Amino acid sequence: MSKNPQIAVFGGGSWATAIVKMLSENLEQVGWYMRNETTIDYIKENEHNPNYLSSAEFDISKLYLSSDINEMVRYAEILIFVIPSAFVKGELDKITEDISQKIVFSAIKGIVPESGLIVGEHFHENYNIPFENIGVITGPCHAEEVAMERLSYLTIACQDTKKARMLGKKLSSHYINTKISDDIIGTEYAAMLKNIYAIAAGMAHGLGYGDNFQSVLMSNSIREMKRFIRKVHKMKRNINNSAYLGDLLVTGYSTFSRNRMFGNMIGKGYTVKSAMMEMSMVAEGYYAAKSAYLLNEKNKAKTPIIDAVYAILYQNKNPKNVFKKLTEVLD
Repeated sequence: MSKNPQIAVFGGGSWATAIVKMLSENLEQVGWYMRNETTIDYIKENEHNPNYLSSAEFDISKLYLSSDINEMVRYAEILIFVIPSAFVKGELDKITEDISQKIVFSAIKGIVPESGLIVGEHFHENYNIPFENIGVITGPCHAEEVAMERLSYLTIACQDTKKARMLGKKLSSHYINTKISDDIIGTEYAAMLKNIYAIAAGMAHGLGYGDNFQSVLMSNSIREMKRFIRKVHKMKRNINNSAYLGDLLVTGYSTFSRNRMFGNMIGKGYTVKSAMMEMSMVAEGYYAAKSAYLLNEKNKAKTPIIDAVYAILYQNKNPKNVFKKLTEVLD
């Protein structure tokens, strides 16, 4: 890794926009790939993303924008992927450059559906990138609060903590605090699982459950997360740290949470299709619920909340009846 490596962000959504904003605070130039050329032209002319976080203004002289994914891969030594997990393979399939020597960080909060792997494992197995060159950027952090420059916290995880520390410095500012972790697998699974629990929290709200039940639901969610992650990757970790519990709480309770919003609509009687059509952003927890459920069929962790969300979203079970049964097994 060079002393001042070029960094590129891949994705055009709200979290990608927020990460570009954070990096722009410290770097002379940030690479930014998005597939929509019209959006790129708009950003160059108007200095903000028209579709996401439009309040975040950019110094265009600091942005190297391109709709050619291979051009951006050639440009940067560090690649940060922020494409929704449901679409990431389609974008990666466009890459013809060798990326095995690149440093890859994932800010994608989900499992790649086609491989059933978290993003770090997908890069390792399909692109021959060693785990010491793979990292994760996780919260607790909402893109909307980054745009408003409200104090936010990030956890940067990598097996090689020097790389995590380096990227942490590039993302830090007066409104961003960063900490590092070596639990790349655990933090990435936590980032995926918390979206499922946020959908459950939204469903509960939509069904009319109050704060008392929500507190029980969140308490059980963090314990369920601990059981699930221990099955897939056993190592010493404190599940109460902000990368796990903190990220769960902000996603489960915040009005900015698209997963909570999606669950709330389902609880109020929307079909999955109608809820998705009404939302302008992807609810990662929808795809994560299926991936987590299928993975847990092999691992056999006790996951009543994941099972409940899966039953409602994929088995067309009645939310009211499913949650009535769920209340009887939570403690």
